[in-house]
Amino acid sequence: MLHRRLFWACGCVLALLFAASIRLAADREDAQSAARPAAAVQRTEPAAPVAPRATALPDQALVQKYCSTCHNDRAKTGGISFEGIAVAEAGQHSEIWEKALVKLRGGMMPPQGMPRPDEATMNAFIVALENTLDAQARRSPDPGFKPVHRLNRTEYGNVIRDLLDLEVDVTDLLPADDESHGFDNIAGVLRVSPSLLEQYLGAARKISSLAVGTDTDLIRAAYRVPPDDSQEDHVEGLPLGTRGGLLFKHQFPQDAEYEFAVFLLRNIVGYMTGLEFPHQLEISIDGERVFLVQVGGEADNLASDRNMSDTANKIDARLKTKVKVSAGPHMVGVTFVRRNAAESDEPLQPHERNHDLQDMNGLPLITHVNVTGPYNPSGPGDTPSRRRLFTCRPAKAAEEAACARTILSTVARRAYRRPVTDADMAPVMALYAEGRKKGNFEQGVEQGLRLVLTNPKFIFRTETSSAAGNAKVSDLELASRLSFFLWSSIPDDTLLTLAAQNRLSQPAVLSQQVRRMLADQRSRALVENFASQWLLLRNLKNHVPTPGDFPNFDNELRQAFRRETEMFVESIIREDRSVLDLLNANYTFVNERLARHYGIPNVYGSHFRRVTLKGEERRGLLGQGSILTVTSYPNRTSPVLRGKYILENILGTPPSPPPPNVDTTLEQKQGEEPKSVRALLEQHRRNPTCASCHRVMDPLGFALENFDGVGEWRVKETGGTIDPTGQLGTGAPVNGPVGLRNAILGQREMFVRTLTDKLMTYGLGRGVEHKDKPIVRAVARDAASQNYRFSSIVLGIVNSAPFQMKKAQTDATNVTALASH
Repeated sequence: MLHRRLFWACGCVLALLFAASIRLAADREDAQSAARPAAAVQRTEPAAPVAPRATALPDQALVQKYCSTCHNDRAKTGGISFEGIAVAEAGQHSEIWEKALVKLRGGMMPPQGMPRPDEATMNAFIVALENTLDAQARRSPDPGFKPVHRLNRTEYGNVIRDLLDLEVDVTDLLPADDESHGFDNIAGVLRVSPSLLEQYLGAARKISSLAVGTDTDLIRAAYRVPPDDSQEDHVEGLPLGTRGGLLFKHQFPQDAEYEFAVFLLRNIVGYMTGLEFPHQLEISIDGERVFLVQVGGEADNLASDRNMSDTANKIDARLKTKVKVSAGPHMVGVTFVRRNAAESDEPLQPHERNHDLQDMNGLPLITHVNVTGPYNPSGPGDTPSRRRLFTCRPAKAAEEAACARTILSTVARRAYRRPVTDADMAPVMALYAEGRKKGNFEQGVEQGLRLVLTNPKFIFRTETSSAAGNAKVSDLELASRLSFFLWSSIPDDTLLTLAAQNRLSQPAVLSQQVRRMLADQRSRALVENFASQWLLLRNLKNHVPTPGDFPNFDNELRQAFRRETEMFVESIIREDRSVLDLLNANYTFVNERLARHYGIPNVYGSHFRRVTLKGEERRGLLGQGSILTVTSYPNRTSPVLRGKYILENILGTPPSPPPPNVDTTLEQKQGEEPKSVRALLEQHRRNPTCASCHRVMDPLGFALENFDGVGEWRVKETGGTIDPTGQLGTGAPVNGPVGLRNAILGQREMFVRTLTDKLMTYGLGRGVEHKDKPIVRAVARDAASQNYRFSSIVLGIVNSAPFQMKKAQTDATNVTALASH
C-alpha cells in the first residue's frame, strides 16, 4: 500500500536524520576536545561583541599572589591550574578563565578567610580579564554548533494550534522531553526512538482526522480535580454563585451527542461527604447550563446510612447525562451552586483545606468528569480547523485535485517553514489520490495532511550547511529561529513572506518584526516555556507541603502562586519594562485567595488584578510565593535551596555540587532542645568539606527566612525569633529580603547577564558555552543604554552572531540531504 510505504519511509528518515545529527555533534565535541584552534571565519558576521571601555591588561602578579596557592599543578583545586597560563593571553584559554570570572564576580574566589585583594583592585582585574576575553572573541567569533532540532512536545502542540487552528492535549500524544541546561528545547537531548516514531505517527493520524472532521471513533476523556483542591472557592470562568468543580476545554470531533459523567469523592466503602444537605450540581457548555441535578438531602442521606456503596452507585448514575453538542472546541464547566448561610452549609475553615474524609464539613467534592462520544454523529460541523484548512471547495469532481493541492500546499508551506516545490508535493498528492479513491475528497485531504505531519521537514528544524567557515543563516532559517524563540511555534505568513523576499535580515525590518512578535499574544510562550523553566515554576505542580506544617496550603493557592508570577513576568514583556523590575517592581497580581495569604486587604473574588504593594518585603520575584515555595522543603524552609536558587538563577554564579557521600540532612536530634534552621546549618558548616560552598549559599537564604515554606510572612520559628541577616559572597552584609534585593541590585549587571545567558540558551536551543560569554556581556552592556528594557535584550540576542550565523559542518550536507528525500 502506498500510504504505508510512505509513512514507513518517513519514520526511517526521522531516525536516520537524528542519528546523523547526534553523530556530528559527538564528532565535533571530540575534535574540539582534542584541539581548539581558532576557526577560519568570514568577516561578515553580525553583532560581534562591542568593545568595552579600554583598560590595562590583567595583572599576572595578582594571579600568582591570590590564586596559585590552590590552582597549581600539584593541588589543582577544582581541576584548574594557572601554572604556565599567562593571564594576558586569557583568550587562548577562555574556557578556564570564563569559569574563573564566574567565581570572581560572585565573590567566591579567593574563598572567604583567605587573603583577598581590595575591592578596587579586584574590580579592575575582572574588567581587564573580561576585555581580554572579549577582544579574542571579536577576532574569532564562533556561532557554535547545534544538532538538528526536533520539535519538542510543547512546540509540536503550538505548531498544530497555529497551523490548523486546532488545540490538542499533546501530553496524551507524546512523552515529556528530556531537559538540559534547565530547558526542554535543547537540540542535543531531543532524541528519537522507535517508540517515539510510533507516537509521532499516531499523533499525525489523530490530529489529521480531528482537523478534517472524519474522526467518529467513540472516545472517553477524563478531566480530574487535583486531590488537594478544597473546592470551597469560586473557580474563575465558572458562573458567579458557584463553588468548586472544574472548567476545561474539550475538542468535540463531530456534531453529535456526548455523555457527561460526574464522579464525587467517596471512600472505599462508598461513603460520600455532604449528603446531609441538598446540593445542586450543574454542567454548563460555553457558559450555558445544560444539566442541573440535586445531590444529597434527606433521601440520599438515609439511603447512604442503609447502604453506602449502593447509594454511591445510584448517585453516579444520576450524575450522567447526554447532551447534543456541535463539533469544535467548547468550554465545559462542572460545579456546585453555592448554598447560602441560611441553608446550614458550613464552609470549610482554612485549616480544613484537604480531602481527609474524616474532616469534611458537609461539602460534596468532584473528583473527575468523563466525556464520552460521539454518539449518533451527524457530521463534522463547522469547526475552526475546517475553516482554516478548507480554503477552497470543489464544485465538481474535475476541480478536486487542484483544490486539494491548494489546501495541502498552503499547509505544507507553513509546516515546512519555506516555499514548497513540486518535489515536496508529489508524495503528498499521491497519498491524497489514494485516499480520494477509497473514500471522498475530504478523506483524501486527510491522508495528504497526515503525510505532511509525519514528514521530517515538519518535525525537524534543519539548516543548510556552509561550505567553509561560518556563514549567515538564510532569511528562511532566520524566520524559524525567530519564531521558535519568541513563540515556540512556526513563522506566520508575514515572517515567511519577508523571508522569502530576503528582506527579514535587513536590520530595520528585523527589529520591527521582533517588536511585532513580542506584542503578539503568541509571545506568551516566553512566559509559559522560558520563564516557567528558568524560575522553576513547573516544579510547583509536584510540590506538596506537609498539611500539618502548612494547613493553609491547597491547590487553589498553588495555582494562584503560579498565576501571579506568570502575570508579573508577562507585564514586564508586554510593557517592555526594565528587567530590573523583575527584582524591584512595586506591584504584583493577586486574587482574594492570594491576597489573604499575603495579608493584602480589600481584594475579593477569584479574578486576578494588579495591586500596588504597600511595603517593600514582597517586591519582585523573591517576594512571591511561587519562588519561595519551590525553594523550600515540604515541611520547612531551606536557606540552602534558596541561596542556591539565587546563585544559579539570579546572579549566575552556581555553586559546585556537594562532594559524594556527604550527609546533607538537617535533622533535629531526639531529646535536644529545638533549634532553628539557622542553628542547624551553622552546625552543618563546621564540616570543612561543606563550609566552602555553604558560607556563600546559606547567608543568601537566611535573608529570606521571614518567609515560611509557602511564602507567608513570619517573625518567629521553632527555636526563637527569625534572624534574617546574611551577606553576599563579597562579604557585603544584608538584612532581610529588602537588604538582599538592594544588594543584588547593587550588582545589577550580574542579574542582567544571568537573564541574558538563560534567554540565549533558550533561544539558541543549546547551552551557552565559554565562547558565547563575550556575546552575553555585550548584549547586557548594550542594553544598559536602554535601561535594560526586555526588548533590548531580545534584540541583542537576535542580532548576535550565534543567532544569525551557523558553523560549517563537514557532514551536514548529508544530514540535510536526508530531510530532502
